[in-house]
Amino acid sequence: MAKKFDLPQTIPVFPLPGALLLPRGKLPLHIFEPRYLAMIEDTMRTDHRLIGMVQPREVPGGAEKRLHSIGCAGRLTQWSETDDGRYMITLTGVSRYRITSEQEGFEPYRRCDVTWDAFTRDLGQPEKDPGFDRDAFLDLLSRYFEAQELKTDWESLSGAEDELLINALSMLCPFDPEDKQALLEAPDLTTRRETLVTLIEFALRGGDDEGVLQ
Repeated sequence: MAKKFDLPQTIPVFPLPGALLLPRGKLPLHIFEPRYLAMIEDTMRTDHRLIGMVQPREVPGGAEKRLHSIGCAGRLTQWSETDDGRYMITLTGVSRYRITSEQEGFEPYRRCDVTWDAFTRDLGQPEKDPGFDRDAFLDLLSRYFEAQELKTDWESLSGAEDELLINALSMLCPFDPEDKQALLEAPDLTTRRETLVTLIEFALRGGDDEGVLQ
């Protein structure tokens, strides 16, 4: 596990709407844009192999999207190259970070100076949720999946540890980017679960997202 002193002060960032990475989570990505292919190749040459996932902000009339100030860095833990030069990668979440400034440079991708100070708990042991009513949560989740026509492995979900269950659903459920950002910024697992429940209940009252959760 990464220690705070191993974490670099500057990282490449990958703005991707709706893509949420959380500490200890795994995010598969298909990389095909030339600038992000260059980012992957540069990252593989570093010791830390970290890429910062971050939600972009839409700026009216702006050529370059602004970034939310908080993202989550993942270590490049799996990668393979296709015959036509694309990369299939997996990032494993390490820690959230706060952007302090964006660097100007010659790289085709964006790089930011970051601080990790507010997120030291991300480097610790998996979190617990002492007040978690698993039966009630799974009942709510079942109704949400049915309404949204989602599918999943219920046996795996019901047996998952608190953090794995809550974080995996936060990452995979088809919420809007701003809702994903709220899940990312939750200060602890209990708050994230409460936010997740609120989003699910809101969707049951009229959300129309569709998809398949596998």
